[in-house]
Amino acid sequence: MSTPAEGAARRDNVEQVYRRVREAILEGEIAPGAIMSQVALADELGVSRTPLREALRMLQSEGLVDAQANRRVTVKPISATDLEELVVMRVALETEAIRLSVNRLEPEAIAALEGRLAEMAHFAAAKDYERWTQPHTAFHRGLTAAAGDRVNAMLSQLSDHFERYRRMHIARSPKAWLTAGHREILDATKAGDRELSGRLLAEHLSATAFDVMELLEPGYDGARLRQTLEDVGARPKRKR
Repeated sequence: MSTPAEGAARRDNVEQVYRRVREAILEGEIAPGAIMSQVALADELGVSRTPLREALRMLQSEGLVDAQANRRVTVKPISATDLEELVVMRVALETEAIRLSVNRLEPEAIAALEGRLAEMAHFAAAKDYERWTQPHTAFHRGLTAAAGDRVNAMLSQLSDHFERYRRMHIARSPKAWLTAGHREILDATKAGDRELSGRLLAEHLSATAFDVMELLEPGYDGARLRQTLEDVGARPKRKR
């Protein structure tokens, strides 16, 4: 029987492996749709196979991999359909979260959001995407912070899963990671306009999605996302 200290160390090791593999998937180090053995994956990432198995179970429950009994691991492919489902969830939840937060944000929180915008502009000018992502993520979670911890935990996961698609968009259009849209959302939030804040956020989140869906599958309709935008009072992007 393991001691409490050994059990804690083992849990920490599993968590470290989980975070390492998750990061490799989300940042494209392990390609979407990649199929490999658990042995090969452990060797490639330099991790032990025992915590890797547990980490893979966690990633499977999150929907990022399919780990088969034959010990082969398939990284979830990217697709227009998967992206649409992801953004439908994010638009519906994040729009309501910002509406809940608008009149609950303290002046210090607004000041912090202004700081995040300045950081984003700085790193965008330097064309430093890796550093830009940190204030960008903090900006979005700052906008919805007052909606509650559980809501923001789900939004963080959805945003993380969107990273694979965001990187594809940035590779094709460097303007994708500039500050466009963020200023307007923050101004509406500062004005206490719940409906405008929600609408601008929904349109901001969906704009990238429609562009990437077109890259993945030219002519893809995105009808479910369009319907979701209408339901939250936003304007769907016109079909090309």
